[in-house]
Amino acid sequence: MEKDLNNSVGMVQTQFLRVVQADSPLILQCGKPLGPIDVAYETYGTLSPNKDNVVLLCHPLSGDAHAAGYHSPDDRKPGWWDWMVGPGKPIDTTRYFVICSNVLGGCRGTTGPSSINPASGKPYGLQFPIITIGDMVRVQKLLLEALGIEQILAVIGGSMGGMQVLQWAAAYPQHLHSVICAASSSRLTAQAIAFNAVGRHAILADPNFCDGQYSSRQPPDRGLAIARMIGHITYLSEQAMRDKFGRQLRKKDQYSYDFNSEFAVETYLDYQGQTFTEQFDANSYLYITKAMDYFDLVREYGSLQQAFQNTNSRCCIISFSSDWLFPPEQSEEIAYALAAEGKEVSYCSIFSSYGHDAFLLKEPELAAVISGFLQAAAERARTGSPLLPAVQPAHSPKTSPLERAKRLRIDYDLIDSLIEPNSRVLDLGCGDGQLLVQLIQNKNIIAQGIEIDQNWVIHCIRRGLSVIHRDIEKGLEDYPPDSFDYAVLSQTIQTLKDPEKVLRQLLQIAKKVIISFPNFAHWRCRLQLFFKGRAPQTPQLPYRWHNSPNIHFLSLKDFDHFCAELGIQIEKRIPLQKHTAAPLGFWPNLLASQAVYVLRKVQPNTPADQTANLNNPSKTLSNLIDEESTAKR
Repeated sequence: MEKDLNNSVGMVQTQFLRVVQADSPLILQCGKPLGPIDVAYETYGTLSPNKDNVVLLCHPLSGDAHAAGYHSPDDRKPGWWDWMVGPGKPIDTTRYFVICSNVLGGCRGTTGPSSINPASGKPYGLQFPIITIGDMVRVQKLLLEALGIEQILAVIGGSMGGMQVLQWAAAYPQHLHSVICAASSSRLTAQAIAFNAVGRHAILADPNFCDGQYSSRQPPDRGLAIARMIGHITYLSEQAMRDKFGRQLRKKDQYSYDFNSEFAVETYLDYQGQTFTEQFDANSYLYITKAMDYFDLVREYGSLQQAFQNTNSRCCIISFSSDWLFPPEQSEEIAYALAAEGKEVSYCSIFSSYGHDAFLLKEPELAAVISGFLQAAAERARTGSPLLPAVQPAHSPKTSPLERAKRLRIDYDLIDSLIEPNSRVLDLGCGDGQLLVQLIQNKNIIAQGIEIDQNWVIHCIRRGLSVIHRDIEKGLEDYPPDSFDYAVLSQTIQTLKDPEKVLRQLLQIAKKVIISFPNFAHWRCRLQLFFKGRAPQTPQLPYRWHNSPNIHFLSLKDFDHFCAELGIQIEKRIPLQKHTAAPLGFWPNLLASQAVYVLRKVQPNTPADQTANLNNPSKTLSNLIDEESTAKR
């Protein structure tokens, strides 16, 4: 049948290359030798003269080298990630040279248990040595070396492919510019291992298995089909199964009162199991799932931080909200381990109801993250610039009144003046990243943002910023002490449910904390309350009472005493009028529309008289204001 090849890589051909010779076998992680080793791979796009546009794709368990395009006009489906790879697609083959290879242990061209054992002249079967994710990646590296490629612009993969990405980052950091890991983990949970074990038992119990020496005419299809059905259940979320199938009966209105498949979900699983047996080898399933079980960066390196300590790549970690096989918490763990080591990392948890399979489906948010991150990585590799020019948000997130208030230049410019060049800065509630961009351009800072809004996270990633998708109130304990020189909380503290907890954590992870907030004791607020008897609205407080995110109505005096009670040292206190960055020297609690504070922890050796001043903040702060006013004059 004729294919629509528009926006496709078109017809492609799988290539084969021997990367390990029989007389020089590869010593696997299990200690056994293996050789020869052949690799099946496909390429898309054109390799640049400098060989600096290489993107390596790492496929999931059921994937192979055929990631995009068609092998023949008769193909019913294109490659497993065709919607992602091609001209004008997120992994744009007009810009990047894409390589995808079948993994070691696979059954689609790369040496695996179905390959001929040169020692016996028969398929390896269970005589094939146990392999690991590390072995798969070593073979990928040998392939790239054989192709004359030394540097990789990006390594990208999801699920088992994401494990390969993490192994690349840990084992071969000097060869990578960037990595994208989606819907994956640094080690499987006990539950995930259990599902793999049940699937393997189904294969081993099949009467046709014959200790792995089954014939092609009578393979253990029933066991392999059951293994696939079990696995497929883990790939879907409960909501996805409910929305797609519910309790719908297939072709009947009444129960059949027998053990045949009659619910729609049953026949769907039957179909998935059957089609899988037509394209996959049972022994490969055993070996690959076991490799996933063994993958454990913590066990191998001692900790995730140690695993990534030599990584200099820009990293992008992606999870999906409904993925219970590789839940978002596992991706967060990876992201924070990278951040704790001071690496450039972005993390985005994409809302999706499709479960683990979401990374294979045409999700616009996933496309935006991958395309944006890749473009920023390529631009940095080409020019050395840390930022891309301003771009429109991928999904045009609506700018809230609070966000507009946060963008006041008076606030950002003052914060800019308080930060030393070349500092490490964490911006909490970074929004569109404007402050971080300004600080990078003006102060050459090492920047990290935290933002709860998914669309703003995607926007920041597309700008080339490092941003973590998280609610700061869920805790910041993943950062080690003194990870940053400054933490910035701009126009946010009044929106927090537990500002004390957040502030204490910030003072642990940052040497100084810069906070700005609107002054609820400003004269305009007082007048509106006095004369109108209604909740005030000002440019700094743009919301109405019923839709306001502001849940704490604090004044400058309130915050002064709050810091004194917590034993927090106020290094600077700068009350601001509406249109000027000049600090107010008189009646700040009445006349200031907002204020900027610089805070630090009281050190254990703080002199007694200095500590005493903290209990009388007005004395200390008035001196600060006098000093600032004098300096201004």
